[in-house]
Amino acid sequence: MTDLLPIDLRIPPAGSGQLLREIHGQLRGAILDGRLAPGFRLPPTRSFAEAYGVSRNTVAAAYEMLASEGHLEARVGSGNYVAAARARPRQRAAAAPALAARLQPAWRGLAAPAEPAAAPLRADFRLGVPDVSQLDLAVWRQLTGRALRDAVRARKGYLAPEGEEALRGAIAGHVAFSRAVACTPPQVVVTAGAQQAFDLLARLFVQPGKTVVAMEEPGYTPARRAFEAAGARIAPVPVDAEGIRVERIPAGAALVYVTPSHQFPLGCVLSAQRRAQLLALAERRNMLVVEDDYDGEFRFGGRPLDALQTLDRAGRVFYVGTFSKSLSPVLRMGYLVAPEWAVAPLAEAKRLADGFCNPLAQLALAAFIAEGGLARHLRRMQRVYAKRRALLLEGLRDALGAWLLPVPGEAGLHLAAWAVPGFDAQRFVAELRQAGVGVYRAAEYLHGTTGEEALLFGYGDLGEAGIAAGLQAMRELARRQAKPKRMAR
Repeated sequence: MTDLLPIDLRIPPAGSGQLLREIHGQLRGAILDGRLAPGFRLPPTRSFAEAYGVSRNTVAAAYEMLASEGHLEARVGSGNYVAAARARPRQRAAAAPALAARLQPAWRGLAAPAEPAAAPLRADFRLGVPDVSQLDLAVWRQLTGRALRDAVRARKGYLAPEGEEALRGAIAGHVAFSRAVACTPPQVVVTAGAQQAFDLLARLFVQPGKTVVAMEEPGYTPARRAFEAAGARIAPVPVDAEGIRVERIPAGAALVYVTPSHQFPLGCVLSAQRRAQLLALAERRNMLVVEDDYDGEFRFGGRPLDALQTLDRAGRVFYVGTFSKSLSPVLRMGYLVAPEWAVAPLAEAKRLADGFCNPLAQLALAAFIAEGGLARHLRRMQRVYAKRRALLLEGLRDALGAWLLPVPGEAGLHLAAWAVPGFDAQRFVAELRQAGVGVYRAAEYLHGTTGEEALLFGYGDLGEAGIAAGLQAMRELARRQAKPKRMAR
């Protein structure tokens, strides 16, 4: 392959009599199977000849043959281009089903990414997205520039996979202050978001086809997919107003995944009694616990209950946190607070996965936390989100009070509301989307089971004007619905 063509050409020896046929045939094949895309400009004959050590007349003859067959378009003063209508699917695509059968079961049957919506929604109550417009970009530019200078001066090469020492120390201090998580910097492993934390845990603790992972139902789909992809057998465990039903965790479960501070997606809080039961059960059954505290930094009520990691005395809890909700998903920065015995295996798994996280982002984030930037940002966003949450909650009670009952919860960036019997949540969501408003169903997070209907409303990335517009659309749609009977919960 040369810089002239994005394909390899096999040029036969000079004097073999095969030069013209081979050049023509190989170019023709590359055009037909799409390796030379429609509109691609072939190199000038002189450049081609010099690059491949052949006669310019031979190259010109090959181009003329391709043009006569309709594979090339000659444009006066511009050159030769691959014709727009000549590419066809590669012949070997016929083998795709047989080759795809070699995929591990968790990866089979995945559809291509969905096409983006034709028109943007005027109000999208999407979940898990913070308001990144509130970030002070001038501060981030300053911190990133400083991190770059420091990294160059220190001649940093390959870094420790568990993360920069400064960031690990800053995270340990942050979680101790904000969530009373008791840990030391060596227990912190920096990850590329919470999702990599789940992936690393799955690599370490899942034996394909054997390990049973208990997960909340409904629950966080990306975490479930990480364990499924490693070959885990998922055991859905129902959730009620006090969180996961501990007594329903199957005896064979080796690991349980929970979101105790703000259950995803329903928003309930794991009660103190259930927390004690869960840790006692893990002790009796030699079970590990993954505690996902994905948005617990934003609270709108009383004092939060102690994290499971804080209550753990046996070294069984892995505390997962992320800066995707508190700052921005673009940072791709999360962390694991692990028991001491698991740090070295986690670091090695991280090294094999991607080496280490972006050092500039790590150093900038470490400085942002250490200099008080994160604490100030969280205080500011707490006020912003509290106002949006109150507006949404009041509007839902006003517009949909006869249809929906908000789930009690005092944390996070989204609200859930139970639907009363007889309310067609699926139709309601579909009609709202036609009106340009995105609302979501908890049923989308069920693992092959059925349950009571609940609707989900994210307010992190939706300003007050968007919330008002969405509520107005809901109000207008609700007026056309017959009021169902009220339920009690």
